[in-house]
Amino acid sequence: MPQQWITKRSSEGSFASSSGAMVEKQLRPRGIDDPRVLRAMAKVPREKFVPRELQASAYDDRALPIGFGQTISQPFIVAFMTQAVKPKPTDRVLEIGTGSGYQAAVLGELVAEVFTVEIVRPLAQRAATVLNALGYKNVLVKGGDGYKGWSEHAPYDAIVVTAAPDHIPEPLIAQLKEGGRMVIPVGKESSQQLYAMEKHGGAMKRTAVLPVKFVPLTRDPAKK
Repeated sequence: MPQQWITKRSSEGSFASSSGAMVEKQLRPRGIDDPRVLRAMAKVPREKFVPRELQASAYDDRALPIGFGQTISQPFIVAFMTQAVKPKPTDRVLEIGTGSGYQAAVLGELVAEVFTVEIVRPLAQRAATVLNALGYKNVLVKGGDGYKGWSEHAPYDAIVVTAAPDHIPEPLIAQLKEGGRMVIPVGKESSQQLYAMEKHGGAMKRTAVLPVKFVPLTRDPAKK
């Protein structure tokens, strides 16, 4: 039987309580203090972005499988990356690695437009369905090779990368505005570092902010 993703909440109060506990027990104590980010994390229904059989665990402090060898990141990592990219209400943001669509939804609460790219096309289609059902009209999903970004909508005020390449993709640097921000994990699966970066004079100034473990950024071998 195929996984079912969009279901009516069995208990609105239960999930709302879980999201509130996530904010107070997982996020605030670990340095997430941007009030806009905290409101977005409390508002976005994380349970809608995981398979139905895992919805009871949606607000646990851990990553969860979403199929195709991919995961939805733990809430803290989503909040940390969101806060680190310093989202502004007028921003146009590129996300690489749509996955479940949860990070895109959180960004959609905070910025004007989100353009998100996912190489696993069934995941891209599923995320688009969930985001549309939840009313995120300012989030546009594309199936494709995220290494190349999404040049049609560039330049971007900010870029969030949720899979780890072994180097900073040049197309992403090119598509980021001068003064723009990027948050990206870099390294091999055994040793990755999350960087917060800003573009100045065409060059990227980067600061290591957190050791992490993300799935690798995969490429379309036919289109490299």
